[in-house]
Parts: sequence; C-alpha cells; structure tokens
Amino acid sequence: MTHPTGFDSHDHSRCISTALAAAEAACDERGLRLTPVRRRVLEILLESHVALGAYDVLARLDAEGLGDKPPVAYRALGFLVENGFAHRIERLNAFVACSHPGAAHDPAFMICTACGKVAEAEAKGGPFGKSAREAGFEIAKTVIEAEGTCPGCRRVAT
Repeated sequence: MTHPTGFDSHDHSRCISTALAAAEAACDERGLRLTPVRRRVLEILLESHVALGAYDVLARLDAEGLGDKPPVAYRALGFLVENGFAHRIERLNAFVACSHPGAAHDPAFMICTACGKVAEAEAKGGPFGKSAREAGFEIAKTVIEAEGTCPGCRRVAT
C-alpha cells in the first residue's frame, strides 16, 4: 500500500472514480450485483474521508427516495464491508469507503478527533506481528484504529 489518503490534498474526483471503477470490476469478476442502492451508499461514503454512521447514510438514502428503513442502509453497508469496498470503524460505530477496494489487506485507520477525517494505511500485521510469530500465533486479520489530530487540524491549532 502507498501513502495513506485522507489527510493530504489529492484529486478527490479521481479518488471517487477509481474506487467506483474498482468496485464495479470486482463485482463483475466475482458475479456480485452492485445494485443502485449499494452503489449510491458507496458513493455517499466516497464523498469525503469522514466516517459515517448507518443512520447518516439512511438519511441520505431517504432524502433521495432510495429507502427509509434501517435494513436498507445496513444491508448495503454489510455488502460493501463484506466485499472489501468499505470498512467499519469500530471505535466510531461508523463506516468509511475503502482506499483500496477489492484488495486483500489489513487496514490501519488514523482518525482525526478534531475534523473527523479518516485516513487508511496498511497495518502489515500490526505492531505485534513479530510477537505473534514468536508465540506461534497466526494472525488472520488485523484492524488498527488510532485517534489523534491530522496535519490540517494541527496547522490550524498552531
């Protein structure tokens, strides 16, 4: 994985189009359906690098006439997480679009407590990977969530 995206300025329209194209290609390859609601939920998550709760997503779907019942949002979010197009941020009980959709990886999330932006990086087994190997423990999945202040918010504070 490359430099984490989310805190630094980048071509966000390209970020969105690349992620949507990757999700569409992965769905085609795996025989999955990226229904209009699933696609729209992914687009909503891709609009910014801020994690959104299921009810935030549901409010947007409702405003757009795509559904007003919680299962609509939860099913779409479940599909996106299950297939690697989004991640659940446990600490926030919220969801964020995957920076590397469809790619097998162990994400590490940096969550800005000031602005709410989330940047995704690769955990590569996490900081305890060596200890796990020495103990004979095989790590199946790692998710790391760190809270702090992003560079933009730190600049504003100084």
